Amino acid sequence: MQVELQAEELKKEDQTKDFGLFSKQFAARHGLHLLGTASTWFLLDVAFYSQNLFQKDIFSAIGWIPPAKTMNALEKVFKIARAQTLIALCSTIPGYWFTVAFIDKIGRFTIQLVGFFFMTVFMFALAIPYEHWTLKENRIGFVVLYSLTFFFANFGPNSTTFVVPAEIFPARFRSTCHGISSASGKLGAMIGTFGFLYLAQSIGIKNSLLVLGVVNILGFLFTFLVPEPKGKSLEEISGEHEQEDELENKV
Repeated sequence: MQVELQAEELKKEDQTKDFGLFSKQFAARHGLHLLGTASTWFLLDVAFYSQNLFQKDIFSAIGWIPPAKTMNALEKVFKIARAQTLIALCSTIPGYWFTVAFIDKIGRFTIQLVGFFFMTVFMFALAIPYEHWTLKENRIGFVVLYSLTFFFANFGPNSTTFVVPAEIFPARFRSTCHGISSASGKLGAMIGTFGFLYLAQSIGIKNSLLVLGVVNILGFLFTFLVPEPKGKSLEEISGEHEQEDELENKV
């Protein structure tokens, strides 16, 4: 009789603990977290991928490289690649180094929030006085600010949006929620790669930079839906200990 009672209690516990991915319990506990990870990854990829593809147009517009019609194909590829390599060496790669060095010291949430914040600041700093940056004597300043947007992308959401979804969800949902967040990011990459490229041709570079600034603001705001996992075990972050305590109290 005692064995049957224990078996029944274990069965009830497993049923209570095993709520589904799209259940009310999941929505109450982790719904906003999933919205936060999916939306920030989506917005980051819209901005990051469009910004990467947009580089050649920006470099030509400010006169950092000659207009495309004045170069042959090989010369065009070489000069664009040289400019992009310089941006990568001075900003993109160091941004990753900073993330590796500080992610466990200042936390994922802070890095992502600060990254989106400065991406927004520098994007608007480029867009609002855009005519100022097109002057020959101001080109270096434009390149510096533009490089900083890539630095804070990598010392920011381009690193953390991949890490956080792998940490904040319960073990049985972790890979699925990471996949949903990643798929959302890839949708953002598609929009940034194709949709924004055509949009930029119709609205111009200045307005394109303004749109990217707004995208980064949205990323900053949605980051507040993402919890800080620094210094916690995976069980503490996902709230699995709390679920076990609730089950014990019910029993």
